Parts: sequence; structure tokens; C-alpha cells
Amino acid sequence: MIGLLGKKLGMTQIYDEYGRRMGVTAVQAGPCTVMQLREPARHKYAAVQLGFEPIAESKLTKPEAGQFKKLGAGPFRYLREFRLPASRRQAGQDGEWKVGQQLTVELFKQHELVDVTGISIGKGFQGGMKRWGWKGGPATHGSTSHRRPGSIGSTTTPGRVVRGHHLPGHMGNARVTVQSVRIVGLDPQHHLVLLEGAVPGAERGLVIISKSVKRPGVIKKPQAFQVVAEEEKLNKNARAAKAAAKK
Repeated sequence: MIGLLGKKLGMTQIYDEYGRRMGVTAVQAGPCTVMQLREPARHKYAAVQLGFEPIAESKLTKPEAGQFKKLGAGPFRYLREFRLPASRRQAGQDGEWKVGQQLTVELFKQHELVDVTGISIGKGFQGGMKRWGWKGGPATHGSTSHRRPGSIGSTTTPGRVVRGHHLPGHMGNARVTVQSVRIVGLDPQHHLVLLEGAVPGAERGLVIISKSVKRPGVIKKPQAFQVVAEEEKLNKNARAAKAAAKK
């Protein structure tokens, strides 16, 4: 389930193989450096630690600088770990991952499905209508309760506020994962990945791209796009035949 660390650059538009315009998110993914290999015998779990985005040593604290000096690589702004499957007894024993190895976007394939994790944009303290989509109270006839939460208590049974009740509070700035996002473009020269649709996080924020857990593999031609393309082709031929008949 290895993946890459990247920086969200923003959104743009491209045209797919069927001539349809789609919104995509550009991510600078990698290059990432393998910093450490976590082994079950020593660390009780198997994982690969990656470093991303070089940073000046003057911006680090002494403990952080000492850590990178001990590892013999870096320093990097971000360090993240990717857990390996439980079937892998020893991380890196098969020679697949090595300390100091560089990982690039060549780790992924065109049209492959991935899971993207990021920190959602913080929206501060928000009311219940924006945070939870409440309908709100009456807007006319003398009502003074338009956007208020209203009563949050209950009757004698259970006589308390139910745990998890939706109320106003802090919104956003949470770890969010979008699953099964399709890769529609790869640029190994510039370390760019184009992801279909939107992904969580602000621009220039850290995102984690990993292999899809629920739908691993490659989707070359989405069935919906293929059906629509065939229908448009038939309609185009019908219009051409109709125009030829008029002549």
C-alpha cells in the first residue's frame, strides 16, 4: 500500500480521450526519499518512512536536525509512514525498498485508482445550518428563531442530551480521505499527477496519495463515458446522413 507525498498545486481543466472537459487537481507528487524501514522484530510493525520537500537546516530545531543527521539524509519538511501489509514479515527484507531510494510518480500508472488524504480547509466556528445543513426556522410571521439550534434536550427519558448531537462548532481542518480517485495524467519530468475531480486540502498543502484499498487497479475507459461516446457517434452519423439526403 505504498504511496507518495505531494503538494496540492490547484485545479485546472483538461479534455479526455472522448473530447469531454473535466476538472482535475494538479499535485506535485515526490520525489520522495525512503528514510527508514520499520521492522516488526524491532518496531512491532512493518512500514516505510518517506521524506518530502527539502528544507533548510536553519529552519529546524536541534532535535529535528539531529534526527536527520542520524538518518544520514534530508532534512525534509514532511516525514510520513506507509504501513505494509501484515503478510510482510520484514520491511525491506525482499529488497523492494531500500534506505535512500527515490520514489517518483512512476510508482503509479495512467488511469489507476488511488486514495488521496489531506487536511480539509478550516472554516472556523460555524453555526448548525452551515455545519450540518439544518433547514432553519420560519422566516416570517413574527418568528425570532431563524438560524438558532433550538431545544437540544429530550423528555424525561433519557433526560439528557444524546451524545454526538449536532451543534454549532469548529468546522473543517480535519483529516479527510477521498477514495478511488482516478489518475488522468502523469508527468514524470515535472513530478506532476493530475487527479480527476477535487481532493481535500488547501493549495500548497500536503496530500498523501496511496494505492486504492477498495478498488485497486486501472480503469482505462469508464463505461459511462464509453456509452455516451458511442451514442454521440451514432447521432453524428445520423446528422451527417440527414444533411446528405437534403443535398
